[in-house]
Amino acid sequence: MISIGIDLGGTNIKSAIVHQKKGILSRFSVETKAHEGVQSLLDRITEVIKNAASEAPEPPCGVGIGSPGIISLDRTTVSNPPNFPGWEVIDIRETIRQRLGMPTIVENDANVMALGSSRFGVGREMDSLIMLTLGTGVGGGIIYRKELYRGTTGGAAELGHVIIDYNGPESNSITRGGVEAYLGQRFMIRNAMPLINKHPENPLYLVFHDKAEDLEPLHLSREAEKGNDLAIEILGEAGRMLGYAIVNYIHILDIRNIILSGGVAQAGKWIMEPARQTAMERLMPPFHENFTILYESLGNDAALLGAGTLAFENFAAY
Repeated sequence: MISIGIDLGGTNIKSAIVHQKKGILSRFSVETKAHEGVQSLLDRITEVIKNAASEAPEPPCGVGIGSPGIISLDRTTVSNPPNFPGWEVIDIRETIRQRLGMPTIVENDANVMALGSSRFGVGREMDSLIMLTLGTGVGGGIIYRKELYRGTTGGAAELGHVIIDYNGPESNSITRGGVEAYLGQRFMIRNAMPLINKHPENPLYLVFHDKAEDLEPLHLSREAEKGNDLAIEILGEAGRMLGYAIVNYIHILDIRNIILSGGVAQAGKWIMEPARQTAMERLMPPFHENFTILYESLGNDAALLGAGTLAFENFAAY
């Protein structure tokens, strides 16, 4: 059986033909161009689905879409997705059905990342897991006993908005000091620049002091590998804040498998080890057993695989 998985991003709309056992067979992509308006965006979503369907070796069972924004409990509507001007509340399932006649289901983009990891990635052998997507912002997904945990209205797992310091920096959260304020890429870099600017002799200052917007976690991890103490300090502090967040997640959910994905997570051990150490120091002893932090190497493919899985698990045939 095959399906079509869609990853609705701010820059590109990606699609894939997904095989239930083999995973991704082929990929397609178009620019999002959200600034052109909602109808243009819906046209581009339709286009990328049609492209995938035309290349499919058999009729897809349906379409699964991973989208930012608030997803209704029945997985039909997307409300106010960030970076999509003019999009308020749209029944995307009905839109695609009318345009293409294909069964369609939509879910939060971080949730489909968690589902993709659970079915195809490092989470395959795990009964339960917590996924953290550390990108421009911080998203989350919870798999409990092999199923997505969605809460009472479908909005569960907004893990980037958990507060770890009420007096901390601002981010996209409604309050200060949320996890995203420390682990979202642009916020992490914002927090790091005052420290970098104090060290004009450091390679990080020499390259990035006047173009902070070009600094990425990958640059920090490369410098850390060279023994740059400043890079190690910056990543270590982000890792410690991640560790505090993980303590809250585990104490509430009693799920000890933590999976990281996204650009910030690519810093690897320089963030993961401080996070692990901080969490182990602050977790109640009964929660130490089987605690693990892993990196999801599937990257964005996890979202496409998770979206495709949604279609498999909700549509018997197309």
